[in-house]
Amino acid sequence: METPQTATEQFETYRPLLLGLAYRLLGSMWDAEDVVQDAYLRWTGTDRTDIREPRAFLITVVSRLALDQLRSARVTREAYTGPWLPEPVATEALGPLDSAELRDTVAYATIHLMERLSPPERAVFVLREAFDLPYDEIARILDTTPANCRQMHHRAGRHLAAGRDRFPLAEDDHAELLARFLQAARSGDLTALTDVLTEDVVAWNDGGGKVRAALRPIEGRERVIAFIAGLIARYPFGPSRIVDANGGPALALTVDGAEQIVTIAVRDGRVDGIYAVLNPDKLGHVGV
Repeated sequence: METPQTATEQFETYRPLLLGLAYRLLGSMWDAEDVVQDAYLRWTGTDRTDIREPRAFLITVVSRLALDQLRSARVTREAYTGPWLPEPVATEALGPLDSAELRDTVAYATIHLMERLSPPERAVFVLREAFDLPYDEIARILDTTPANCRQMHHRAGRHLAAGRDRFPLAEDDHAELLARFLQAARSGDLTALTDVLTEDVVAWNDGGGKVRAALRPIEGRERVIAFIAGLIARYPFGPSRIVDANGGPALALTVDGAEQIVTIAVRDGRVDGIYAVLNPDKLGHVGV
């Protein structure tokens, strides 16, 4: 007879994968942990004698729980103070990243872009791109048809294509660009900032109403440079370091005593998006 401990041990072998799945769907590791814990309770409370493929069963449970959570979370995020950004997460906590697809679908810019998708589109995109599930299996999870899943995957890819770098930088080059951006910002070197930013760069700041932050995205190179220059003039910059978050380098730094994580999106070798997460509730999974 199977013991509760055996059931727990079996579940734990899948926990990293399930956390990575739930995080991709929700953009929040706190919510992902809640979903995976709910899945654990269902797993240990279920008669597992008829479950031939535990991995498929658990992916189904977590996907459905995360979809329910995402639908309710969208309402909360619409009432959020300022831009809502995903929670940055230490790469080591995101489960296996042993393929380009797994790494790409957990990249911070991709997680942010997936907010554009409807919950079912997001689920289809993640299950297909990150976990390579066939459309008939995705259709079973979402209680729809394979043809509908194909259409949603196509729409999701179209929505995300404009904002994703088709030729991402190598990790060392990405870290170097991040360091150049920080140095230019710290020094107030407007020429260097102009060189490192795309013309239509956008900066997002997520303070969640708990830390002073811009309440709207800052669009365009001139406005972003003016915003950074204003920060430099008004607030002291504290120490900074490179951390490994969402499968790539990110900046952990302090501005006016407030800790934050800054990540960048890259296009054609320049910074195309700047994501600054200042909300202290979102910094617990990157070790700042």
